[in-house]
Amino acid sequence: MVQALPVEILLGIYLGILTGIFPALVAWGLGFIFKYFTGVSIPAFGVVVLSLAIAGINGGLLALNDPAVLASGPRVIVALVVVLMVSMYAHSKGDQMGATFPKRLSLSKLRERTLSSDVVDLVGSRGEVRVEVIGEVIDMEGYPPLSEETRTAIKTGEWRLPADLPISELETRFADRLKTELDLADVSVSIDERGRATVIAAPPLSGISKRVPTGKRAVSLDVLVPTGVARGDEVLVVADGLSVEGTVVAARSGTKKEELKTDGGTEEVTPPVNAPTTTGGDGRVTVAVARSDAEKLLSAQRPKIVVTARGTRREFELISLLRQAGKRFRKLSVKPTSSLVGSTLAGANVRDNHDVAVLAVKRPDGWLVAPRGATELSAGDELFVVGTREALDAFEEVVG
Repeated sequence: MVQALPVEILLGIYLGILTGIFPALVAWGLGFIFKYFTGVSIPAFGVVVLSLAIAGINGGLLALNDPAVLASGPRVIVALVVVLMVSMYAHSKGDQMGATFPKRLSLSKLRERTLSSDVVDLVGSRGEVRVEVIGEVIDMEGYPPLSEETRTAIKTGEWRLPADLPISELETRFADRLKTELDLADVSVSIDERGRATVIAAPPLSGISKRVPTGKRAVSLDVLVPTGVARGDEVLVVADGLSVEGTVVAARSGTKKEELKTDGGTEEVTPPVNAPTTTGGDGRVTVAVARSDAEKLLSAQRPKIVVTARGTRREFELISLLRQAGKRFRKLSVKPTSSLVGSTLAGANVRDNHDVAVLAVKRPDGWLVAPRGATELSAGDELFVVGTREALDAFEEVVG
């Protein structure tokens, strides 16, 4: 019995979906595999023919080739259209995924994930995350154990970092900050998507001596310390007609003396302070200066500290702007089997064909910064390139 046209259309859609699921999966798989491994897309006509053949076999297995089911022409036509549409859509998605899927899966790729959005605190125009150290701070194997004071400082410290960085970069920055502020010999950090950190640390192996450059001497001075002085700042020590340049290796200021009861009475002591910068006021600064100036400063009366400007690090500002625009940096080594060997940057048309820019080329005989188009590439050259993550992944395949 012939049904009304709307009913026939609904039955056709039902039959098309029922018989088109398996052909769609096959079309998606073929599109993904061919694009991923060969970079070639299967022609749409081939996908259509294969999908119809599979749909016919699938319909036979489901006993849908019964004459009563196929008696209506509109029903069959609608089912065929549905099968073709589902299969071509699945093939398109598989082809698209094969083009964008990373060619190599590694731990470094997986570590590019970022923090969960609900742990980010908005501060001004940017977001920050408070890194919380969970569990016990673990002693690093091969080093002496940490002191309880250092463990407490790591555990209870206020650690805030930019939230727009990948977790791998957050781990690196947090480890560097722990080394700088607590003077640790080595640190290993693991941060999860909730901003919770596990820390393995080694205590300092030496004091201030390892921060004094070769050929310099460290001199401690009681001075009026400016606010915001930190380790590594360049300063000018002025005293008794002397003007000596130096580098701050330690600084402390703005500390109040506390009374400590002893057997002989009370004694004023200055509590230790762990802070990245000084708070200003009377304090003590240790400066690394030239050998010839060290003795002069030791005999100077009430020296003064003047902080000298080192300017703005524009390279960091540039990197930040590029990252905000979705660009990344990567170092790639040209393999002997690469198609780029023997070709010039202009001949390979790297910028237009691969959407990346080569910033520098490192060779055994030196560096080529901002190389020209006539620069010929050789096996073993290290290229420092910038581009989107997808473009860099694709260019890495060409270089390798």
